[in-house]
Amino acid sequence: MYTLYYMQGACSLATQVVLHELGQEVKIIDKNNLADFSAINPVGTVPVLVDGDQRLTEGAAIILHLLNKHKNALFPDNNEDRQKAVEDIMFANATMHPAYSKLFFIAQNISDEKAKLEAFNAAEKNINNLWQVVENKLVNREELTSYKVSAADIMLGVYATWGQYFPVDLIFGKKTAKMITAVQTMPSFKRAVEAEQTESGK
Repeated sequence: MYTLYYMQGACSLATQVVLHELGQEVKIIDKNNLADFSAINPVGTVPVLVDGDQRLTEGAAIILHLLNKHKNALFPDNNEDRQKAVEDIMFANATMHPAYSKLFFIAQNISDEKAKLEAFNAAEKNINNLWQVVENKLVNREELTSYKVSAADIMLGVYATWGQYFPVDLIFGKKTAKMITAVQTMPSFKRAVEAEQTESGK
């Protein structure tokens, strides 16, 4: 069994969803319920995954570790498609995630209301540009009736929930909206959300 340290609604949710999709059992621990999470991860971020004697950090690295370890339908077998899948995962983790992180930084660190609004507007524009990139990538994907969710989709499906906490108007294209809905209605996604709510409420 794996052990996953998480924060409710954070990017660690994607790791838990992937674990469920892989049919793996996982014990989840809310970092906020620990007296000293820095003893687990000095950086203070989630997810942290314990796999036997290994303690793994960084969401994309953890997901790639799991996809390479377990047979699954989330990761292509042929090299060309696998490379594209890795690129999509890294886009989600290294490009989209930091763009959303700016929203949290602005909310927590800018006190001047005019400056804060200007910063939110700039972040909103950047995030919407990135979602348009996603929309363009989805043009050649199959329609929802035969939609095959990827690991990167799961990551993006989690990030898409974060905009609701900020005064920003984020725009999802038609295909992107279908992808997000496909992810967020997966039984594994709902199961992960419920597990976090239950564990964090203890």
